[in-house]
Amino acid sequence: MTNAPRTEAGWARFFRWGPYGLLGSGAVAAAATAPALMSGTEVLLAAALAAAAVGWQLAWGAELSRGQRAGAPGRVLYFTVRTALAFAMSCLNPFFSIFALMGYFDASQHLSRSWRRWGLLGVAVTLALSQSSVADGPPPDETTELALFSVLFVLHATLALVLDRANDRETEKRREQQAVIEELEIANARYERASRENAALQAQLVAQAREAGVAAERRRLAADLHDTMVQGLVGIVTQLQAAVDADGPASRAHVERAVALAVHNLTEARRAVHDLVPGPLENRTLSEALQETVERWSATSAVRPDLTVVGTAEPLHDEIESTLLRITQEALSNVAKHAHATRVGVTLSYIDDEVTLDVRDDGRGFVPGHALQLSDRGGFGLDGMRVRAGRVGGVLDVESEPDGGTAVSARVPLVRR
Repeated sequence: MTNAPRTEAGWARFFRWGPYGLLGSGAVAAAATAPALMSGTEVLLAAALAAAAVGWQLAWGAELSRGQRAGAPGRVLYFTVRTALAFAMSCLNPFFSIFALMGYFDASQHLSRSWRRWGLLGVAVTLALSQSSVADGPPPDETTELALFSVLFVLHATLALVLDRANDRETEKRREQQAVIEELEIANARYERASRENAALQAQLVAQAREAGVAAERRRLAADLHDTMVQGLVGIVTQLQAAVDADGPASRAHVERAVALAVHNLTEARRAVHDLVPGPLENRTLSEALQETVERWSATSAVRPDLTVVGTAEPLHDEIESTLLRITQEALSNVAKHAHATRVGVTLSYIDDEVTLDVRDDGRGFVPGHALQLSDRGGFGLDGMRVRAGRVGGVLDVESEPDGGTAVSARVPLVRR
């Protein structure tokens, strides 16, 4: 690719100055052989024709120097006059045919395809005539000389046409290569444009992912604070209200429970802020953490839940255990606030590749389609539990009817720690 412009520039210089060099070479050779091949009149006529050829070349060069690009008629005229001058000078001295050689090189520059063959045949005639001439100069006038001229003409014409055909193929090849290069440039431009668009899209996706991450973290933090601070404050308020209504040792016991709840929920709030494992799960199995949660909940409620573990307990991924614990806490909180139940059961089941958590009560129930929304009580409720389950690839089902109790069932994949 780097050498192509240099090659084209070299050919351009040759097309511009080559005719002068070839004319000068022919003139020198003709002058050296003039005593043997030319008369005095022929020498003067050859000098005049050579001067005319130089003038014709200068006129053509001046037109090119002005930056003008001659049209097809002008180029045909230039080539025709130059070939005619070369032919006339070759008739006076065969060495002037050196000037005619230029036609083999630049015929494709000046003549169209239909005219180029005739131009090359004219050059072939000039060269064949000069090579077949005898000492007394052309034109040939004997049968042998005519035969020699015919043979030389056929050779020159064949050579010229074959080279012209090869030049056409090379030109077509360069044209195809140029077309391929242009297509590659277009493809590269499209690729660069697509790369810029992809970069912009990637930046947009990164920004959206960052925003989604921020929103998810806010939801997580809000849900964890709800599971800790809100539920804890409810328990503290319940204990303090009981302390106000009671006297003596009973009142003191309620206050001590309220203080213990406050300390516990302060620790859980800090864990939620720092995205740590919930306190009950620290150094405990999930069933042990659920047992502690059930006992802590029963301390603030008149109902004591029953915890049942079905199947072989296995250590689960921290996120799975945390999700099941938080769903249990939220479900028990909903029972305390809404159910007015007399019996509550919590069941943890390990079944094949799935873990199921069921929280059932015999409370007043509700119509699932008319359940309270998130904003009705400022909590997260059923929707919050569904979000938690979905975040680890699980699902949450709710079965309930008025005065028929409620069953909350969370099913999550069994992912071992």
